[in-house]
Amino acid sequence: MEVPPPEDNAEGDQKRKRMSVGLYVSCPPNIKESVDKTLEYGYHFMVTQLTHPNYTRDINDNNPAPIGRTDRVMRSSDWSRLVVAQITPSLDLDSEVEHIRDHSKSIFAQELAFASHLGIPALWITLTKPDNVQLARALYEKTVSGLSFSVWVNIPMTHPSRYSPLSEHEYDTWDWWNEFRTYCNYDKRLGLVLDLCDIKHLLLYNELKRWIGEPVKAIVIPTSYFLINQHGKPVLSRLHQDIIKKFMSLDVQYIIKNDTECDLSLYVRYLSFLGKKLYVRDTMTEFVQGFEDFLQNPLQPLTEHLETNIYEIFEKDGVKYNTYYNAILKAVQSLPVDRVPVVMVVGAGRGPLVQAVLNVSITLDRKLKVYAVEKNPFAINTLVHRCKTEWADQVTLIKEDMRSYQPPEQADILVSELLGSFGDNELSPECLDGAQRFLKRTGITIPQSYTSYLAPLQSTKIFNEIRHNRPLDKTLQFCYETPYIAHLANFYQIAPPQPLFNFTHPNWSEKINNQRYKKLVFQVEQNCLLTGFVGYFDTILYKDVKLSIHPDSHTTDMVSWFPIVFPLENPVYVEEGKTIEISFWRTESNEKVWYEWCLHSPVKTEIMNSNGRSYYLRKH
Repeated sequence: MEVPPPEDNAEGDQKRKRMSVGLYVSCPPNIKESVDKTLEYGYHFMVTQLTHPNYTRDINDNNPAPIGRTDRVMRSSDWSRLVVAQITPSLDLDSEVEHIRDHSKSIFAQELAFASHLGIPALWITLTKPDNVQLARALYEKTVSGLSFSVWVNIPMTHPSRYSPLSEHEYDTWDWWNEFRTYCNYDKRLGLVLDLCDIKHLLLYNELKRWIGEPVKAIVIPTSYFLINQHGKPVLSRLHQDIIKKFMSLDVQYIIKNDTECDLSLYVRYLSFLGKKLYVRDTMTEFVQGFEDFLQNPLQPLTEHLETNIYEIFEKDGVKYNTYYNAILKAVQSLPVDRVPVVMVVGAGRGPLVQAVLNVSITLDRKLKVYAVEKNPFAINTLVHRCKTEWADQVTLIKEDMRSYQPPEQADILVSELLGSFGDNELSPECLDGAQRFLKRTGITIPQSYTSYLAPLQSTKIFNEIRHNRPLDKTLQFCYETPYIAHLANFYQIAPPQPLFNFTHPNWSEKINNQRYKKLVFQVEQNCLLTGFVGYFDTILYKDVKLSIHPDSHTTDMVSWFPIVFPLENPVYVEEGKTIEISFWRTESNEKVWYEWCLHSPVKTEIMNSNGRSYYLRKH
């Protein structure tokens, strides 16, 4: 559930993160007046109990009593937009006392039904102890039969037992959440509401990153956490601001919980100000807006012609093509000046690399003989037009597959942009190995090499996106054995990426073998939920000119590639201090190339995508 804040002006909207803010109000005497007052303060919704302590309910169908406030106090549209309903906090479905447990279960079922009747958008449940299996069962029983609302599970970011000298046990509330959502089969309707930690007991950075990998719907901020600035206005400390900034990549809402005497309108105004102050709109953020965690199938560039919108997206990345330009410039400068170098662009598309080569020619004031090899007839159509209108017939166009083309002369430089999100996953090795026969033995390929990387991933968002968007003609196994391209936002990378496969060009080996195998071992620093693996790559275009989507060396402002995700069929709980071990293969036949992967620890799994049964890259 998200109630959008009021519209900002267009200019301001470009410079701020729109902050949706709710107000927690415990048991108001008049819910309609309280909602109206909440909106008057500037908030966008209210969190409160549907029932009031005045309504002491006995479950007795023969002698009905009021469940709570009548639904007629507000219009149905207000119930469905403006109220998040909290389950009675005193219920204890996991009590060791049988009659308390049974009574709580009956009241819980009644409140769920009442919430459904009112059409509320989200239900708030608070976990107060580690064992919540009875509560989870009662909730899951309703989810499998169909719930009309989301469920917000409220827990603190860090439990008081972590810092209390009186506590006999130290609890990690992430474990409470993880067990609860596991009982409920990772249902996508379950989200988290986190109580912000106080300034004296901040959580560790790794723990914060793990929370960002969870489906956090809202963060609760007590008014007592605010400081008063020199103008008498409430503000958050720099440390609290840093925590909020970390969540701005997600659609997180904020809930003010009043535990002081104050003007409540000041807090929503301040959070709106933070949306402008803390949110950074860089090139990548603007490029991916609206596509966070959106799954895309990897391209099949050898067997499927790219469409114009794909070319347009590629060509928007000025950073990528400027870097290619620098690599081509250095490569040309390394060649003798007493002859005209031959430069062949293979897989020329609509010509951005061809343009880069021509720009190098102008910069160096040096004649180059340029070939553009492209098999897509519709891209050739564009290249023909550019040759006549922009390039003054300086380019020789070749409408052929680079693997079968027989050139009239050999190239000094071979340039391509065949790399995918995993480096080799668009068959760059096979293409360049086929094309290098028309490269001189002293010739240069751009790129010269590329390396893929793999890291363990926690993202129930991605897991559920795969599970709930299954094509009708595909099995779930097929969907989980398919890698996906995605700009990850709601995720936690469990351990640093490790290098996987490397390819170098030109490859003058007598027998070229592009099959690969490697086993990787990752150390786990804290309890987590393994849902798959995320892949990256980096490449050396020429000498010191590089491109990378590796998180630690990502090329600034480059947007051409998103990471690749290799899922697991079932999430795997991994304890702190344990290892994650995975075997990964790149294998091929005469017709196709595919990946296989399997876990060795903490559990053993079957080999996924065996023989490329679900996903492969076609060679022809």
